[in-house]
Amino acid sequence: MTTVGGANDWGPSASLAMLKFRAGLLRSAREFFHERQVMEVETPTVLSATVTDPQIASLEVDAAPRRFLHTSPEYPMKRLLAAGSGDIYQICHTFRAGERSRLHNPEFTMVEWYRIGFNLQQIMEETTALIGRLLASQLPVESISYNDAFLRELDCDALDAPTPRLQGLCRQHGLAEQSLKDATRDDLLDFLVATQVGPRLGHGQISCLHHYPTSQAALAQVDRIDPRTALRFEVYVQGLELANGFVELADSEEQSARFQRDRAQRALRGLPDVQVDPRMLAALDAGLPGCAGVALGFDRVVMLATGAGSIDEVMAFPWERA
Repeated sequence: MTTVGGANDWGPSASLAMLKFRAGLLRSAREFFHERQVMEVETPTVLSATVTDPQIASLEVDAAPRRFLHTSPEYPMKRLLAAGSGDIYQICHTFRAGERSRLHNPEFTMVEWYRIGFNLQQIMEETTALIGRLLASQLPVESISYNDAFLRELDCDALDAPTPRLQGLCRQHGLAEQSLKDATRDDLLDFLVATQVGPRLGHGQISCLHHYPTSQAALAQVDRIDPRTALRFEVYVQGLELANGFVELADSEEQSARFQRDRAQRALRGLPDVQVDPRMLAALDAGLPGCAGVALGFDRVVMLATGAGSIDEVMAFPWERA
């Protein structure tokens, strides 16, 4: 019998013991939501519309009419919420083009959930409770604003610092001149979070980085107390980003305007245009209940729980073996 790319190319990347442990963590995640009476749902993997976010590249399916593998179950889950589903969660495979590294695989497992009536503090507390459960750890929790993290780690006010100050910090920490030339203010902030702020968070604790700049609100509400910031957070453990969450925006006009700004950014960057999802906007028009939602990267949690050095070690068949 011949092999595809070597003697063990046909076999799983992860050990069978690892896959058994992973299955136990999936069961634990479902038990967590069952205890809280959150309903498990299923939504389509192949969708007629994809995200406009210029930071995310979709995998397109060869079909007519045009179809995409979902980058998150967010849009159809919000349609369920608008239809009256109540609290819901989903564990599913999601897909993002071009994301391949020690920490990335184009196909990965996401745990996504939505809680009716939750504020930012409540959804952060539930997220850290789930992560603590999965890691079998009683790690303390740090809650720190995006701006305070910049002040602590870089002595820089992320919200008010002039762009040349951010450019200087990025140059100091290795961003190439050509990238500096083309970078927006948010690109500069993202670089500093990815290389300097994020890697310093979550050591000996679970860190919640919250109140992102409004320019990075995505699908989150703007904070009424400080409109410079949005009700968005990310969770870090050992410098690794695990989750991204919002107090969800329910205003269809504002969300549509953000989508159009995304499309303009895509055009400036020479990225393929994508159409806005009309059904998701129609669901917001119909009435999305006040809620908060989170997307958790399950594979990274398994990495931390087992001490694995690569995402390939915790999944059966990563990209090259699929």
